[in-house]
Amino acid sequence: MSKFKLIIGFLLAMLIAGCAGGATHESTGEYLDDSVLTTKVQTSILGDSRLKLLQINVETFKGVVQLSGFVDSAGAATRAVELARTVKGVKTVNNSLIVK
Repeated sequence: MSKFKLIIGFLLAMLIAGCAGGATHESTGEYLDDSVLTTKVQTSILGDSRLKLLQINVETFKGVVQLSGFVDSAGAATRAVELARTVKGVKTVNNSLIVK
C-alpha cells in the first residue's frame, strides 16, 4: 500500500510540474489569462470607431501584449497602444504596428 501511495504522489508531482510555466512557455492558467487579455484588448480596439476597420493583430504572452499589423497613421498606432494599456492585467504593450 505504501508503494502505491508513493507512486501516486510521484505522478501527481509530475503532473503539477508539467503544468508550470517557464521563461519560454506558459502554464495553463497563464495561457487562459492571456487569452482573456487578448480578447479584452481586441474588443477595446474594435470598439473604437477610429480603429475598428484597421488590421491590428493582438497576441499576449505572460501579460505582455504585442500589437502588429497595419494602421493608417501614427495617431492610430498611438491610440491602439493607449487602449491596450488601459486593459486591466496588461503588464506592457509592444508596438509593432506599421503605418501604411
